[in-house]
Amino acid sequence: MAPLTRARAGDDRIPTAMMAEYYAQRASSGLIITEATVISQQGIGWLNTPGIYNDEQTAGWREVVDAAHSAGGKIFLQLWHMGRSSHSSFHDGELPVSASAIKISTDEIRTNAGKKEFEVPRALETAEVADVVADYRAAAARAKEAGFDGVEIHAANGYLIDQFLQSRTNQRTDQYGGSIENRYRFLGEVVAAVTEIWDASRVGVRLSPNGVYNDMGSTDFREQFSYAMQQLSPLGLAYLHVVDGIAFGFHKLGDPMTLAEIREIFSGPLMGNSGYDQASAEAAVERGDADLLAFGRAYISNPDLVERFAHQWPLATEADPKMWYGAGPDARGYTDFPTFAEASTAG
Repeated sequence: MAPLTRARAGDDRIPTAMMAEYYAQRASSGLIITEATVISQQGIGWLNTPGIYNDEQTAGWREVVDAAHSAGGKIFLQLWHMGRSSHSSFHDGELPVSASAIKISTDEIRTNAGKKEFEVPRALETAEVADVVADYRAAAARAKEAGFDGVEIHAANGYLIDQFLQSRTNQRTDQYGGSIENRYRFLGEVVAAVTEIWDASRVGVRLSPNGVYNDMGSTDFREQFSYAMQQLSPLGLAYLHVVDGIAFGFHKLGDPMTLAEIREIFSGPLMGNSGYDQASAEAAVERGDADLLAFGRAYISNPDLVERFAHQWPLATEADPKMWYGAGPDARGYTDFPTFAEASTAG
């Protein structure tokens, strides 16, 4: 189950009993990767998403993990810092941070005061980068305390780590910018910090070389991401999770990187994501292009997606997009989707 931002945690960003029910319903997925979870207050940029930076949030996640485990599931926490994809209203008037002072120009952001233009972020000072790395380490430790089976480092989709990786958003002149090797440095330091807490076999990394989301896409994307994958390959990670499909948007700055191409670079377990259905996912595994495929939107209205695939049962109608992101404090559009068996009995 791919990470899906559902925004049900409330203003305090503490996971709720309803979230525990939601993940338990989907425990047959084999591996659940949770919704993106901010590692610090600085990392916030989305309404009502959960955090993992204080005791109350850690305790809330423990209830979620216990529910998923009781239902037979395995669950990784996705570690998130939004970087420039935020707004000063989330930070008491302070600007969000990024690799460089370059704003998102393609969209607006939802805040407590309604939709706003993105702002020009503040570039992190060189000395501050170590503080952010320490926040990842601390969040990884809290994830272990909460009982997770592992963690995924979110380095995709135009969030902070991706902002450091890509030349489009990184124009630094210190050791974190300039060359491909320097732009990888921040991700490398985060991986090193997290694997001080977790064995590498319990750590995944997510990348999106083809993605345009959050105004991303760099002319040297193939060289940059190939280098990153080469560096990650010998570390013994649980998996590399690549948003390889272009259903989520494609920057068109060259041919998209495919799983088959990435398989030649990264020797560990490889997970594909975005736009797959049962047939295309099974074909990718049969060809040897990937070891795992992650499904996202289909899991919203099909908590028993694995069973539906296994028995060739039809999928439920896709959930109304208006209900995807924090549509309300109740179960509508969240935990109220029946399994195929439940729907058949009710019918």
